[in-house]
Amino acid sequence: MITKMNLHSIKLFFLVYLGMCRALSAQQTKAVIAGDFADPSIIRKEDSYYAIGTSSEWAPHFPIFKATDLNDWQQVGFLFEETPAWTKGSFWAPEYYFHNGTYYVYYTARRKSDGVSCIGVATSKFPDHGFKDHGILIEYGSEAIDAFVFNDDGQLYISWKAYGLDKRPIEILGSKLAADGLSLAGAPFTMLRDDQGIGIEGQSILKKDGYYYLFYSGGACCGLECTYHVSVARASTITGPYENFDQNPILSEAGGWKCPGHGTFVEDKEGKTFYMYHAYSKKSHVFTGREGQIAELRWKDGWPVFASAIPAKADYSNIHVDFAKSEDQAYWQWDFRYMQPRVHRQAGELKLSGKYDAASNAGIALTLRPYSASYQISTSVLNNNKAEKGLIIYGDEKSSIGVSAQGENAVFWVMKDGKKQVLAQQHLLQKDLPVYLKMQMFPNFTCKAYWKQSGDWKELVADSAGYAISFLPPWDRSPRPGLHFKGPETSNASFQFFDLTYLKE
Repeated sequence: MITKMNLHSIKLFFLVYLGMCRALSAQQTKAVIAGDFADPSIIRKEDSYYAIGTSSEWAPHFPIFKATDLNDWQQVGFLFEETPAWTKGSFWAPEYYFHNGTYYVYYTARRKSDGVSCIGVATSKFPDHGFKDHGILIEYGSEAIDAFVFNDDGQLYISWKAYGLDKRPIEILGSKLAADGLSLAGAPFTMLRDDQGIGIEGQSILKKDGYYYLFYSGGACCGLECTYHVSVARASTITGPYENFDQNPILSEAGGWKCPGHGTFVEDKEGKTFYMYHAYSKKSHVFTGREGQIAELRWKDGWPVFASAIPAKADYSNIHVDFAKSEDQAYWQWDFRYMQPRVHRQAGELKLSGKYDAASNAGIALTLRPYSASYQISTSVLNNNKAEKGLIIYGDEKSSIGVSAQGENAVFWVMKDGKKQVLAQQHLLQKDLPVYLKMQMFPNFTCKAYWKQSGDWKELVADSAGYAISFLPPWDRSPRPGLHFKGPETSNASFQFFDLTYLKE
């Protein structure tokens, strides 16, 4: 069940978890879509596969990936470059669907007027760009999330999770969907009730041999104390009643991964069925978020079983973004609730500035999804002013850590619970040379910062063992590394490049 964990419990649990992580083997299967990619939905169009996932509070919203097989994925864009007018945040659980020559994405977001989660819908003639938002499709109870669409011999149905229903428990509801996919066409009906109070959501449906199989996730989805797993129930009609499998759950903790769930199905060119879902790495856990996994679906005695997850084809790719080049090379994101970055490329530089909310002490953070919890980031700052200009690992508006060139100093800083503190600083050698900055994030969740203008790197020592950053992850997503600016709107930070290099774990 989606809920915020108690902060004190998280911190205590994390200290225990760090010790466990050090004992785990480094030889673990890599996710097919590594990094923060929760609640994935997958679709195949001819010889290509497309997958879309949750973006939570990051903009642009809902990352889209493409592959020509099931284990070699590349990001190709986002569903929304601009935030839909009716929304205010919590962009969760997008659902791909193709019907009558049109691609649909049914997605969850909070309504701007009252903060209630509703289900919206957007359409395009293309799977990876050009989507037009049609606004809210479903508002029900105190929350409607996790849409899934099923075509039952020509009749479209949509299902979703709802609660706040006149003191009833959480339910998976269903309704007929109009032929154009843009409105409901009948009264909602109950498919499954959470009578045990475990929290049910993330459903998807398959039909086989006269039965409708309802796959759903239960338990706590997110954070260090997650208990997520996948169960299945079946019925002879889509409206139910549904009978739970007596050997549930059918997908739970295995190998190097824990808390699997919230997936959808796709059929490959050979007719095999695969399930794309998310799970946490036991090594990096909340530091890389819920990562994209794929497992083959098989059948035994009238019930489904899952094979082992498919490993990624390649290792994590390092990123080098040279701002002298015209191509984009990176899919930047930011916390749209608190910042409005202004990015301008000119004469081989990236100039970063913008507006930011007074509620956030971080300023502007232009970030990327990390694929591992062990990496190095670096940049060069080309201009000198009193603004903070440099690197950041951003958790949320109250939690981040960074290294900056600021005035005449190189500064290693941290923000915890909204309060900023200088950990170490050193005087720059010259004002007119670029300032090179570097941060390293280690597998034990500590961080170090360095700077130079020429010659060897100089460490800004906050702790000889590295500064512990277990406080960084928000409850439902991973911290993100990137470029940082904090200063007046009339000022800016000018960067020559950005590097993200993954270290051996």
